[in-house]
Amino acid sequence: MIIVERIRRNALNHMPPHRAANDKFGDPMNVPAGQQTAGLRFVTPGDIYNATPPRIVFGAGAIDSIAEEVARLGAKRVMIVSTPGRQTMAEMVAKRLGAVVADTLPEAISQVPIEMARRGQQRARDVGVDCLVSVGGGASVGLGKAIALELGLPIIAIPTTYSGSEVTGFCGITIDGVKRMHTSLKMLATTIIYDPELTLSLPADVSAASALNALAHCVDVIYVPTADPMIVLAAIEGARVVAQSIREVLRQPNDVAVRSRMLYGAYLSGAALTGGFALQHGLAHTLGGSFNVPHGLSHAIILPHVAAYNARYAAAPMTKLANALGTTDVGGAIFDLLVDLGLPTALSQVGISPLDVPQIAQITVETDNGLNPGPVTIEAVTGITEAALRGERPATP
Repeated sequence: MIIVERIRRNALNHMPPHRAANDKFGDPMNVPAGQQTAGLRFVTPGDIYNATPPRIVFGAGAIDSIAEEVARLGAKRVMIVSTPGRQTMAEMVAKRLGAVVADTLPEAISQVPIEMARRGQQRARDVGVDCLVSVGGGASVGLGKAIALELGLPIIAIPTTYSGSEVTGFCGITIDGVKRMHTSLKMLATTIIYDPELTLSLPADVSAASALNALAHCVDVIYVPTADPMIVLAAIEGARVVAQSIREVLRQPNDVAVRSRMLYGAYLSGAALTGGFALQHGLAHTLGGSFNVPHGLSHAIILPHVAAYNARYAAAPMTKLANALGTTDVGGAIFDLLVDLGLPTALSQVGISPLDVPQIAQITVETDNGLNPGPVTIEAVTGITEAALRGERPATP
């Protein structure tokens, strides 16, 4: 399994020489206006970075194609992975698949504990599984990835939230109380089925937190040197669609067209995440893996503060993102979005205390992948975490 240190080495090995010497020209989004085609240089890392699944099936009623998609892969013994809460939906999928279902595993939980991943791997071996179908949100998708990481099985992902993780070959797996990012093409889904009708039952608060998770992907990728320019464009458009659509979802939660737009934004956000990630994800993973903050909320609460911090070091890409969001202040606009959606704005609201801050900073710095534009130091992470703890609106730059 490939953990964060290898991510750091791979990313830095593929970083263009001028990025290391002068961060201002590290990626196309940082090139000054008028110079985008004159002397522009960039290098993409290859392997799992910027890689997206080869087949996407998107639209209302798309779940009806699940048997056809399994048959396309030639699979005969399918394991369906879900959370306990999505077991009924998993059973609906199993009914559509019929005799090819060899097993169901409705045991996924958030943060993907390594012990659960190992149990899933062994169970898949025991029943001779040749394809995984993950039904649900990030927990279901993550467990499917963790099983595939060791067994190399094809994955059909059926997301029912907006996390976007189904698009990537990244997976955070919690080991000894610390969530560590793993990467592998083995975890990249073969097929994703997006059916907005499956999201209609998603509660408003879960929808909102999941949407902020998606928005975090868009923000955190635009300044990393591993991102392909096309992926950066997906991030900017994804941010625009997500920020607009989630407000519509809360006003009209049963409108399939509205849910479809939000799911499309989530797909773009997941594609954006394939380009890489930085401090936003590192800090959110610390909060989730080590302090049990729900994944969507961990992203949502710290995102305004990480965005405000990095705006000082990546002005050009953050300006492009600000333009897409119709603001001049990304951090402040995201904080206002949290308020509008009725989400918590302070880490103190989700069980974090001032006594936790030193450990949060330590773990985040120790697991940092080296791609953040602003320095990831104990002092910096402490400042960001304390601001998020208090629930302060970031100061306008």
